[in-house]
Amino acid sequence: MADRIKVLIVDDSALMRKALKEIMLTDPSLDVVGTARDGQDAIEKVHELKPDVVTMDINMPVMDGLTSMQYILNDYPEIPVVMVSSLTEEGALTTFEALELGAFDYVTKPSGTVSCNIHIVGREIIQKVKLAYKSANRKSIRERIERLSKLFIQNKTVPVKKPDFSMKRELSKVVVIGVSTGGPGTLMEVLPMLPQDLPAAVIIIQHMPPTFTSSFAKRLDAACRIPVKEAKAGDVIQNGMAYLAPGGYHLVVRRESGVIRLPSTPKTVFMPSVNVTMESVLDTFGGRNVIGVLMTGMGDDGADAMVKIRKAGGITIAEDKSTAVVFGMPREAIERGGAEIIAPSYRIPEEIVRAVNKK
Repeated sequence: MADRIKVLIVDDSALMRKALKEIMLTDPSLDVVGTARDGQDAIEKVHELKPDVVTMDINMPVMDGLTSMQYILNDYPEIPVVMVSSLTEEGALTTFEALELGAFDYVTKPSGTVSCNIHIVGREIIQKVKLAYKSANRKSIRERIERLSKLFIQNKTVPVKKPDFSMKRELSKVVVIGVSTGGPGTLMEVLPMLPQDLPAAVIIIQHMPPTFTSSFAKRLDAACRIPVKEAKAGDVIQNGMAYLAPGGYHLVVRRESGVIRLPSTPKTVFMPSVNVTMESVLDTFGGRNVIGVLMTGMGDDGADAMVKIRKAGGITIAEDKSTAVVFGMPREAIERGGAEIIAPSYRIPEEIVRAVNKK
């Protein structure tokens, strides 16, 4: 089939290369054109085979995946790279660095560097390879990667002074941001642009494994003007502070007190769920004090809650198709009438500030 998506698999484990190839070949639209055993081998195979998408392991001998990816994207910026990482804190940190430097997205190995049960995430791998291919030649995605790379370099050299969570601030409004596939990069573009004196609390719901959210919160905190932390049960939300929902739990806000709770029910496809958090915040603070934001992601999590927020008098913002890595969640909100404002990712920070300051 001439139009099949050509995939290069990079992993130092022969078992993993075999398993990943088996997963790819279950989909008739994918074609594994080659495999590579380390980062240097990957660079050579990319030059030789010109794949459409590369799946890249992180920890490998000779040359690691992060270094290899940078060489590949320098020579072939149109070839998207999907990182295949381990569920460790070290794996999380390297994965986020890869996303900031241009990786399309990531998939986590379910049980370590060599995961005999990798087939558990087979469907996710296939979905992300297809999405990577679909987004490969979009100018807006390449421009976003360039902006993120510049921001990443800047944030490594420019320290940001900001208050800490021990300070007591009043609460005026609450911004709830929902995001999934493609979210880490988009959040790194949006959140650092929010001002330090933002008169609202920010709650972030990113679909992410439980072992990743703590590292991601620290990475966001280092990049942002407002403090960002992984939410804990008992936290009291305050103006000018951001709270990232931990993986594996829902984030809800207790009535009147504004105290965060982290229940493990109801069981939903995603934990945390954007719908659960948005509806909790809406019930607690009322529509006029809530701003809902829905950005890149597969599925429709958050779309129904956006409709409820808008009907209750809150302001809702959905990411425009032109910049959404995956135009799933925002599209559903728009089609259901839940998006008052539709904007590209680079304009969302100013829309949030405008919405928060609206009387």
